[in-house]
This record gives sequence, C-alpha cells and structure tokens, in this order.
Amino acid sequence: MTPFERLTKIVETLCSENGCPWDQAQTYHSLRSSLIEETYEIIEAIETENLDQFCEELGDLLSVIMLLSQIAKDDGDFDIDQVVVTIADKLVRRHPHVFGALQVDNADQVLQNWEEIKLSEKGYEDRKSALDGVPVVLPSLQRAQKLQKKAARVGFDWENVTDLLPKLREEIREIEECLEKGELDQVEMEVGDLLFAVVNLARFLNIEAEDALRQSNRKFERRFQQMEAVIESCGQQLTDYNLGQLDQLWEAVKAAESAAK
Repeated sequence: MTPFERLTKIVETLCSENGCPWDQAQTYHSLRSSLIEETYEIIEAIETENLDQFCEELGDLLSVIMLLSQIAKDDGDFDIDQVVVTIADKLVRRHPHVFGALQVDNADQVLQNWEEIKLSEKGYEDRKSALDGVPVVLPSLQRAQKLQKKAARVGFDWENVTDLLPKLREEIREIEECLEKGELDQVEMEVGDLLFAVVNLARFLNIEAEDALRQSNRKFERRFQQMEAVIESCGQQLTDYNLGQLDQLWEAVKAAESAAK
C-alpha cells in the first residue's frame, strides 16, 4: 500500500459509519474556512522558512482536500481518483510546449498560451468579459491585482510607472477634498480608489500587494512588541506614555533595528 493509498483509506474510515463523528458531520460548506486557514498556515511556514512546519501544513491542506473528495464520493459526485485524473489531464493539456510540439521562448508566452487554452475548455465558453474568472471571494488586494492583470493583458494599462504615480496623488487629493467638504459618505469610496491605485503600482513593479502588506504587518507587529518590551522593562505600561513619548520610543526602536542590520 502506497502512502497515498493509506491516507485515502484512513479518510474513508473516518467518514464511514463507524468513523469519527466530526468527520461524518462535515460538508463542502463547513470545510471552506479550513481550506483558507490551512492555506495561510502554509504561507506562514514558507515565509518563516520552517521546512518541518511547511511539510506538516501541506499535509493538513491535503487532509482537507481528501476529506472533501471523500464527501463527494459518498454523495456520488466524484472521488479522489477523478480529482487526480482531472488535474493531470489539465496539466498536460495546458503545457503543449512540454508534452506537445509547441515552441515557446519565455515564460510570458507560456502564460499567454495558458490563457488561450483555458478559453477553449469546457466551462469557459460562456465567459464574455476579459475580467471573467476572478473569484469574488479572493482577498480584496489579491482580487484587485488579478483584475488589473487581466485588463493589462488586453492593453488597458499604464505605459510606465511615472504615469501611474500622479494617479496616487490624485486619489489622495480626492480624499482630502471629501474631508474638507465634510462628505464623509464618499471617503470610503475614495479610500478604496486609493488602495486600488496602490495595488496597481505594486502590480506594475511586479510586487504582490498582498505579500507586501503582510510583510508590513509583520514589521509593525515586531516593532510594536519591541516597544512594549522596552516599556515593560521600565516597570511601566503603554498607557503611562503620551503620544509624543510613544512616537519617540517608536523611532528609537526603528533606529535600533536599522543599526542592527
């Protein structure tokens, strides 16, 4: 028995009549959050370069996929073998430069061919817009970047980054105007436009906006916790400091971090 066959049998047993009550109770919908959670735990393992955790988290995600496939099998929809066959066939079909006679010169041509092949496949024939196919449930920064990439593929894009920078300043001015006029109901929309423009800048610079913001979140968290540690070492609390004092301490933490590099 191969490791994959063993895992398949374990999941089948968990979902069986004499299996685990929790696994028996799961549905497609109930496992949605588990898919998201396990995926982000994989990302965290990659970013922290923890290979043991990376391996374990990949297994956790696989277990959710196996459980979903077992539910599908029990419902008469499909099974894990069909899942594997489907993705194997898709990979071969979408890589004609590897498994066929097509010649390509670079990765950009590969992506272009990939998109063209997708459009000819079942399920894609009803797509009318160049923006179709971007899941609504994606994180907003990631979805914005995917929409922008699709628009860029058909020529709707800035020529260079210097043309994009004035757009950022324009969006900031529009926020300032809303605040000056007291049009608070419009501020949310204008802030959204600013975020969309920032994501566009990231895309143009080949930066994943979601990754960039995640790194900034980590940096803020790290520096804030260092500031807390300094305050605690003095026998005090954050609430004992006014904003000016906290700003000074924040700058000191930043300076120490830069000096340590």
